[in-house]
Amino acid sequence: MSLSIAIGSGKGGTGKTFLTANLGVALASFGRNVILLDADLELPSLELHFGLEGMKVTLSDVLAGRAEIDKAIYNAPGGVRVVPAGISLYKLRKVDLASLGDIFEELRSKAEMLLIDVPPGIGGDVVATLAASRQLILVVIPSFPAMPASFKTIQVAKNLGTEVLGVVINRATMDEYDLTIREVEDILEQKVIGVIPEDPLVKRSVASGTPHLLEAPDSPASLAIKKLAADLIGVEYEIPQSRVKRFIDRMMRR
Repeated sequence: MSLSIAIGSGKGGTGKTFLTANLGVALASFGRNVILLDADLELPSLELHFGLEGMKVTLSDVLAGRAEIDKAIYNAPGGVRVVPAGISLYKLRKVDLASLGDIFEELRSKAEMLLIDVPPGIGGDVVATLAASRQLILVVIPSFPAMPASFKTIQVAKNLGTEVLGVVINRATMDEYDLTIREVEDILEQKVIGVIPEDPLVKRSVASGTPHLLEAPDSPASLAIKKLAADLIGVEYEIPQSRVKRFIDRMMRR
């Protein structure tokens, strides 16, 4: 049975798209057949992580009835396939969000794992995307002001019958003002399933249009994402003994 996981966030700036792109590459490195879909039709950016800007057919065209979904699937670096959202505002293209469920179902039939980059917030497009998804991973930064919006997103998902797999803390720094893992779990009433350290090399990989896991495979963020991928599919993987492992161990004890 295929998995369909929405990668969401309560607000922008959490690194949700970065995680979607690189988690997909990590899952593919473990032999999984993965499709990534950018459902952020207003401010799409998943394509930038793979150098797929300006593709002729996108999700927007499929939702508008101008193309079949097969035409919007592109092979991408890292052994994944990607469905870009397109660059035009969906409100101007008369797309039908009600058809998302059928599109997701078709994509699930073509891959073992479908990862969906969800728009931030809790607007109508987010609700439609979550309703068509089976599971949700929520991406947060360890900051108290980010928690209320994140909690709302979790409640929306639950009300829609979407299973919440857990929370990933991204851009963690061990700063004294950062929330601890226990505090995040207490506030959001969800288990933290991954911690991704802040990584100065991320900007370089995004600028190059290459997934970070390929550009910097031994970097702190890459190793943590690979561990998250392994845990999701039940594969044994230990982060090498290094400062990265020590950092994550300290985070887990906070």
